Amino acid sequence: MPAEYLLANQPDILEVIANLSNDAVFTPPRVVNAVLDLLPDEVWSDPTLRWLDPGSKTGVFPREITKRLMAGLVDAIPDEEARLAHILTEMVFAIATEEITGMMTRRSLYCSKDASSEFAAVRFAHPDGNVWQKRVEHSFNDKGVCSECKGAREDLEKEGRDNKAYGFIHTDGRSKIDKEMAMRFDVIVGNPPYQMGSGGDGTNATPLYDVFVQQAKALNPRYLAMIIPSRWMAGGMGLQEFRATMLADRSMRIIVDIPNAMDVFPGVEIQSGVCYFLWDRDKKGLCEVTMVRGDEKVGPVLRDLNEFDVFVRDSRGIEVLRKVLASGGDSFTELVSSVSPFGIASNFRGYRKGKAQSGDLVLHMIENQKRVEQYVPIDAVTRGVKLIRSWKVFVPEGYNGGTNLPHRIIGPSFIGQKNSICSHSYLAVGPLDTRETAESVLSYLNTRFVRFVISLRKISQHTNQSTFSWVPQQTWDRTWTDAELYEKYGITADEQAYIETMVKEIEA
Repeated sequence: MPAEYLLANQPDILEVIANLSNDAVFTPPRVVNAVLDLLPDEVWSDPTLRWLDPGSKTGVFPREITKRLMAGLVDAIPDEEARLAHILTEMVFAIATEEITGMMTRRSLYCSKDASSEFAAVRFAHPDGNVWQKRVEHSFNDKGVCSECKGAREDLEKEGRDNKAYGFIHTDGRSKIDKEMAMRFDVIVGNPPYQMGSGGDGTNATPLYDVFVQQAKALNPRYLAMIIPSRWMAGGMGLQEFRATMLADRSMRIIVDIPNAMDVFPGVEIQSGVCYFLWDRDKKGLCEVTMVRGDEKVGPVLRDLNEFDVFVRDSRGIEVLRKVLASGGDSFTELVSSVSPFGIASNFRGYRKGKAQSGDLVLHMIENQKRVEQYVPIDAVTRGVKLIRSWKVFVPEGYNGGTNLPHRIIGPSFIGQKNSICSHSYLAVGPLDTRETAESVLSYLNTRFVRFVISLRKISQHTNQSTFSWVPQQTWDRTWTDAELYEKYGITADEQAYIETMVKEIEA
């Protein structure tokens, strides 16, 4: 008898099930099938392939794989019961993220959380079936940090709680798994855990999805298809090496990029969006890139992922960028400070309210989500001393502004007078000699053209020096306008129209 999920018109609880936590985002079946659609047709008719979901939560990937194999293997195994038994016992495997997701995966795949039960679609000798989940130990160093997932002992080792030591990415787990079902797989697919730690939207948590991707590649499957956050493309804590590896990997054949994660995960906010990709071990070349934003689809476009040091998400912006880079000249980055330009943190409390005392500096900061001016003595400054006595422009370090277009890209910037400083909430552009120079720089930053070039590198709400790498310096002797910059860099009418749909105008 076929499994209940193979029956027509069967209600699907996996369409509406809620997420367990920030690091375990459940994947709707329609999204799973979009990822599986990346794979070549021949995989569905090959009874010799071994499939793995290395971070299973609800079991939706193994279930949808099984449904497709049931249709694709009709000719190879005509008998329906024999076909289902072969698929579930010899082809489809999963590694669950924790005990509860192991039970959920077995229920989705075998119609019973006990694979040896008489109620299971195919009865196994062992209750786990081909869904592996057991306690795994972290590899903590002398600082209490796991060398394999970067998790901290104090956060993970709590009595009565799962320790989040995912089997697929820990040596202890892989050793145990290999003994039970052999770590040899032809196709690896899934939606791995995204982060280690409770960083809310993920901006302060340690990324984990990159470790899953790297370990999957290390197993040398024929195909790898995963859905992961897009933050790796141009940012993310500790993702520089992973980004460089991904961009240089000629086996990356398809990327579908979704800037607004809610387009695929309703109600889930993931900074920078998500993407899913196909990695093909035996076919190398250019990558087919598609960007999907709501109902708008850009691509597919064949791209050399390694053309730039970060991934330019919207292919329509590449020709504009090439024109800008071909012009040469100094980078605006040389004028931009590092984060926390004066060594004063965002939660700094050593300031004075009310009237300034002799020798005080004006401190621009954000307090209770409002921009305020306070006063500090000069000895509160621990870096950026040469900026104090000069003019500068302060640019907000963080600006989200939502996902609607056109977008502002960076928050409202303003001129900083001499003897003024800022907290971690701003970057400082300078030193600038005169107020007129500062006004020229501010006018430049307010153009759509400059903010568009910034947007090609800015993948999250955060702005840093690197964000300005592609912005060219100018002469600071005028009020800059888009018309002048469009003419200088040969931006066509169509390109101008595109920029204006992406970047909001700032009124004078």
